[in-house]
Amino acid sequence: MPGAFDGETVTRRRFMTGTAHTAGAISASAFLLPALGFAMGPIFEKKEESWQDVGPVADFPDDNYVPKTITISSGIGEVGKSTVYMRKHNDAIDGKRKDEYDGFVAISTRCMHLGCPVSYKSAAQRFICPCHGGVYDFVGRVDGGPPVRPLDRFYTRIRNGQVQIGPRFSVNQELRRFSPRDPGEALDGIGQYLYPSRPSIRKIPNT
Repeated sequence: MPGAFDGETVTRRRFMTGTAHTAGAISASAFLLPALGFAMGPIFEKKEESWQDVGPVADFPDDNYVPKTITISSGIGEVGKSTVYMRKHNDAIDGKRKDEYDGFVAISTRCMHLGCPVSYKSAAQRFICPCHGGVYDFVGRVDGGPPVRPLDRFYTRIRNGQVQIGPRFSVNQELRRFSPRDPGEALDGIGQYLYPSRPSIRKIPNT
């Protein structure tokens, strides 16, 4: 081997170069592998979501919203709770019902810009985000500000006279259903392909 002493199979220069490359690879892995795991982990996370009662059918009008508290993540107390705004499906406003899970409208309070909590203003019939000025109309479509898509919704159904809330889903401007996406991920046009659904998330849990 050129540059080697008699009997040498690896030169000192090659050994030092290989050692430096190995150390660099180990150092890079220490940063890259945790970041990759953090980014890819949710894709394979399996999350079973149950239905929960939110009140009798008579509690919900079809021309205004009623706030209800639901549990988003169980086992962590008040931190795992959130508010949804609910009303009965109104054919004149919402069009024809899609299926048995569309009898009531349940709108998430998480803004689709950066996830801040929105509130419904009955006098203006608008959902308002106080953080960055996001505005949504009566059905949750974007009406102004930076949000990239309408507010998320929840599946609903009736069991034993009680309205129940099921899994969350996302919608585009035509209110077409998509599996849940994170705030900032658009679903209109090319956005639905740039932000694909997670394969582990089911649209509707077992009834």
